Amino acid sequence: MEKFADEALIEVFSGSGGNGCVAFRREKYVPRGGPAGGDGGRGGDVIFVVRHNLRTLAHLRYKPSFKAENGRDGEGSGRYGRQGEDVRIPLPPGTLLKDAETGELIRDFGKQEKDFVFLKGGTGGWGNIHFKSSVQQAPRRALPGKQGEHRVLRVELQLLADIGFVGFPNAGKSSLLNRFTNARPKIAPYPFTTKIPNLGVLSLDDRDIILADIPGLMEGASQGVGLGIRFLKHISRTAALAFLIDLSEDNYQEAFPIVYKELAAFSLELTKKPRVLVGTKLDIPGAAGRLDQLRKVYTEEKVLGISVFSGAGIPELAAFMRALVCIPDTSREEVQEL
Repeated sequence: MEKFADEALIEVFSGSGGNGCVAFRREKYVPRGGPAGGDGGRGGDVIFVVRHNLRTLAHLRYKPSFKAENGRDGEGSGRYGRQGEDVRIPLPPGTLLKDAETGELIRDFGKQEKDFVFLKGGTGGWGNIHFKSSVQQAPRRALPGKQGEHRVLRVELQLLADIGFVGFPNAGKSSLLNRFTNARPKIAPYPFTTKIPNLGVLSLDDRDIILADIPGLMEGASQGVGLGIRFLKHISRTAALAFLIDLSEDNYQEAFPIVYKELAAFSLELTKKPRVLVGTKLDIPGAAGRLDQLRKVYTEEKVLGISVFSGAGIPELAAFMRALVCIPDTSREEVQEL
């Protein structure tokens, strides 16, 4: 997981077309054979393809340049040059393709997952077989192949998940992901254990719910404080958010408004997503009373309590999350009634 990469700068080249050939028939009983130069082959295309087994852009870091094959030159006896091989570049779902210089969005692979032919290869040049005429019986003219294209691209990944876990460092996000799934993120009793986003799949009945554990946010994260700013973009595509609040911390009542403020500073759209407040570490003495207080303070929010250690509240949270993602366009008011 240390190889996680969510941004990359790459160069892509489509193949150039092969050159047309100047040649003539040379046979024993045809002393004055006509033109027989074949056309050059077309250059290969640059094609982007979505691969669901990919989760990062690390493979682009190791190979930042991709070039399709050039078309082969035409040959005598009317033989056409072979077409150049395409270069196919795999990307994980949710990838954004942008022009490196202007920042213009070229393709959003979170919305369109079909293969995308980005650059077409150059066409092959004509051989002299095309230039024979009544006044020119032995043309010595052929056309060069068209040059391929070149672009520099910025590739950005935005993880696709149903529910994103957000909260302070050490709030229990990774532990909950571990409890629900087989993601096995790194867990330790100190802040910033999670330094990269982790994905897991919670299987409930006939539905798989994709969960995303986002590195802990701190006050000022939207301005670059802590580790969270780099990964805030990954929760922009989630269907809903789970705000995890550590009930063992004395500032537990301040956690939600601080994290909410940072999300709003990054993007107001994040604050409009359906959400649930989850009080964690319910097994610690005094945590139950703090959960009740949390519900009194945030009466307009859906508040649930859990203990990953004892399992308390886990089934209720799982059932709520299933209902949350299975109801399309759920409003915050509807969330309260679930």
